Amino acid sequence: MGRCLASVALAAVALLMGAAGADEVPRNTLIVKGAWPSASDPTTPLPEGGELAAGSYQNAYFGLTLRFSSRWQPGLAGPPPSDSGAYVLAQIVPAAGPAAARPGHLLISAQDMFFTATATRSALALINYTSEHLDRSVYRIEEAPRETRLAGRSFVRFAYYAPAAAMHWQVLATEIRCHVVEFVLVSAEGARMAELLQAIDRMPQTGAAADGGVAAAGEVPLCIANYAGPDTLLEHEEPRFTESRFNSIPVRIVIDGAGRVKHIHFLRAFPDQAHAITDALRRWRFKPHLLDGRSVEVETGLVFGRGAAPVAALAPAASR
Repeated sequence: MGRCLASVALAAVALLMGAAGADEVPRNTLIVKGAWPSASDPTTPLPEGGELAAGSYQNAYFGLTLRFSSRWQPGLAGPPPSDSGAYVLAQIVPAAGPAAARPGHLLISAQDMFFTATATRSALALINYTSEHLDRSVYRIEEAPRETRLAGRSFVRFAYYAPAAAMHWQVLATEIRCHVVEFVLVSAEGARMAELLQAIDRMPQTGAAADGGVAAAGEVPLCIANYAGPDTLLEHEEPRFTESRFNSIPVRIVIDGAGRVKHIHFLRAFPDQAHAITDALRRWRFKPHLLDGRSVEVETGLVFGRGAAPVAALAPAASR
């Protein structure tokens, strides 16, 4: 149920655009412009920056490479990330031809665990939440959430079925860099689902470490939730906003080995908000984080704007 919301949202947008025409906004539709994902530099990989082409999906941020046969092709692009850190990374659908008449697709999504709207903080907890909130009048559980291994990585596997639609869902969720990345396979045919499952099992081990930590070659930062606190934050400056807005601003930052903010990723912010927060974060300084006696980069999350805890309360008195 919850795992298919992104697909439903995309379909709804397509229906609205088709019904209203390219230049007409549907009645009772509220559109908010300006709040959008952005980053402080164009070279650091972002969760939403994966590349989907004929035959493969690659995402440098998550260290994922998925190759699929000519029976499949890229589907619709997903919406931008939500305020709660939900991503639609890619959709893979049957290629044109007779096979396309048989429904089925693969949705690759991610949930940023720094900003999730639920109390879940792991892949197992998130999939258990999905299972517990599944509408039993519509769906039947075929396989309760359980841990398994695919492609040398720990996954949570969950399957359910909709008798009225004669459709099967199989969810595979894994943790990477404080995100839960999900592969949601939907099909009326077991053979099609098995083909995509084999493609996932053949994914090479690259980039981010299997359990969200530092990769063997040190390619990615150490992911630590709630890292900005009185024991780590030495200096800080509050953002100075030029306009009063009431949106939540989720931000992921990478802190270098010297304790400076080197990369800023806004999941959703207005340009003036991003500019003010970037100016402030450039002046923040953290204690270097040591791992096995050496300083390492750290990735963590912050929330500014509506509902955010005052950052000043996190910093030691000397920096206020």
